[in-house]
Amino acid sequence: MSSAALLDGNAQPKSMSRARQWTDEVENLYRFQQAGYRDELEYRQIKQVEIDRWPETGFVKKLQRRDNTFYYYSRKRECEDRDVHKVKVYVY
Repeated sequence: MSSAALLDGNAQPKSMSRARQWTDEVENLYRFQQAGYRDELEYRQIKQVEIDRWPETGFVKKLQRRDNTFYYYSRKRECEDRDVHKVKVYVY
């Protein structure tokens, strides 16, 4: 997908697969999906706010859900091995 399409907010994923093992990226996707978003791109398109991250790990610290309540996350891993296969990884 062109970078212009990603920036103007009309980005739709071309494909989706499931995570097979835990990584930092899978951890953050898990947090966005818990809050009701596909990924960071969709969150930025909808909320248009800066994303709070833990400086030590880079993991997402706080997300605003669609109903305007907040999720607060630990600086440590939250996506357990048993949940890794539930995480959807989108390709644009």
